[in-house]
Amino acid sequence: MHASLDRLGRQSHSVRSPELVFIALVTAVAVAAFALTHSSTWLLGAGLVAVYLLARAHGITLRRVEEERRDALQMSELHLATIEALALAIDAKDHTAQHHVRRVQFFAARLGTELAVSEAELAGIRTAALLHDVGKLAVPEHILTKPGPLTAEEWRKVRSHPQVGAEIIAAIPFPFPVAPLVLSHHERWDGMGYPSGLKHEQIPLGARILAVADYYDSLISPRSYRPAMGQDTAADVLRHESGKALDPNVVGAFLKILPALQADLPDSAHDLSDRPAMTPEESAAGRSTVLDDIALAHREMYALYEIAQSMGTSLGVRDTMTLIASKLAALVPFSTCALFLSGSAPESLQCQFATGVDAELLTGLSTRHGHGLAGWVARNKRSIVNARPGTELEAAGLDPRTALQSALVCPLVFGQHLIGAIAVYHTDASFYRDDHRRLLERVSEQAAAVIHNAIVFERTQQDSLTDPLTGLPNTRFMFTHLTRELARADRHKVELSLLVMDVDEFKDINDTYGHRVGDRALREVARVLRAAIRPYDVCVRYAGDEFVVVLSGCGSDEVEEKRRELQDVIDSTVVDVGGGVLIPISVSIGAAVFPHDGDTSEALIARADSRMYADKGVRKRSRVENQSIA
Repeated sequence: MHASLDRLGRQSHSVRSPELVFIALVTAVAVAAFALTHSSTWLLGAGLVAVYLLARAHGITLRRVEEERRDALQMSELHLATIEALALAIDAKDHTAQHHVRRVQFFAARLGTELAVSEAELAGIRTAALLHDVGKLAVPEHILTKPGPLTAEEWRKVRSHPQVGAEIIAAIPFPFPVAPLVLSHHERWDGMGYPSGLKHEQIPLGARILAVADYYDSLISPRSYRPAMGQDTAADVLRHESGKALDPNVVGAFLKILPALQADLPDSAHDLSDRPAMTPEESAAGRSTVLDDIALAHREMYALYEIAQSMGTSLGVRDTMTLIASKLAALVPFSTCALFLSGSAPESLQCQFATGVDAELLTGLSTRHGHGLAGWVARNKRSIVNARPGTELEAAGLDPRTALQSALVCPLVFGQHLIGAIAVYHTDASFYRDDHRRLLERVSEQAAAVIHNAIVFERTQQDSLTDPLTGLPNTRFMFTHLTRELARADRHKVELSLLVMDVDEFKDINDTYGHRVGDRALREVARVLRAAIRPYDVCVRYAGDEFVVVLSGCGSDEVEEKRRELQDVIDSTVVDVGGGVLIPISVSIGAAVFPHDGDTSEALIARADSRMYADKGVRKRSRVENQSIA
């Protein structure tokens, strides 16, 4: 009997509808009641058996339905947990605003509760908040992180992310609407949004809630094109956009609960950038999470990408190092950054750039291979970690006392040749770890080629602005310098003087003694002029045997005195042509003063040149008269 009942119970397990079982049970109870009323023992027994079997089937069916509901709920929770983990991993890649989706989810959920949405709608909002930017996987990283304005093509790419995101999650069997909220979270209340241009209540309420939460968090988070706004400023922007981009009712509800939202924001929703850097002990103790690791790895990749992109935009050594230092700080924290380059002497290094704490102690510091930290790195072509910065100063014969306590120095190798070393220093002792060394070596690999090119550029530029015979600046340099000085003189309403000079009888020197002696005469004139003018004045070899001197802040009376002084010192100069023969050198000089004689480079040079030829005529007549008397 019991076996039959169990078999019937197992068979009844296949019944799927608890409503049908309940109807059958009621029917069986009615039959039993009828049999009892009519005193039919057989019918009563059959009715009781039917009641028992159907009651048992109904209980089994209800348990099965509950189990299926529980299994479905567990599966749904599993799906949501998987999706949440992936969404957070994607969010961790955002180097400008860590935990953005967590904050948007928190804001949106609290806002939905304030607006009394249903439990299903609230669950959809929470899930959509996690997935609202999943479509950005289809947008190139360089567009998302571009610091300047987007092009029309780039903007079209960004605007595609709601559609892409909705398509990605459309196939997921959520028990509540999610894809429509993701699709519409960039629609605007005034109908000017995307992708569909919906307006007012055409936009799902969940999407309008999501839009306000996302808008606010975007304002208070730093972006590649602007810094983060303060909370009060962001709230003012929301008020301004109420009725335009955003639903005014939703904005009003959000601003009402905003103070409580900021106070209740969980720690897990704060930016990773807000947290202090981990010490080695904290890292070893496991403080770092998987999401932190993803975020830091992506930050490393992006910083290296930025360095690679930006270093080629600068040509000078100093400009290049300034860029490197600014980007390097995101990877390897430092109190001071310095660049040592190979010096003019063999196996020597000189600090060509330093910024930060005690940078003045390092700037210009010279050392030899094998001496000091940079010298040791140059000799061994290996990095050194957590060395004592005072060693560098001791090797240069300086006082080793400094606020810097630890150093990380890496070699700069281009091809097979060492070009120098890059060093970072910190005021904390034993600050640097192997991860810092690895990152600095990666940067050094990129920087070596760029710094080498910067060195070549500076040398080429110097050569292009320098007269190879005399070592003086050339005409190209003079016009650049003169234009700058004239602008400064005009701005400050001061005078500027210019001297044009020409070596007398220079053609006779070349014809009589040859060009080698003529070149020697020009070099001697250049040496004398350089020694006779002020350090901040400029002497230029203008053309052939002509020279120009630019005297900043020099007026009419002073320039005439300077003209006679230079003429006298050169007139007393002689050149040894060999065999005990000394030939005298003399120059004719003309002066012009800004603004009296002209306000452009060309006008001043023309006036001075005219006066120089007048002076040359006077001096030539004087020489002829002296020879006649003799």
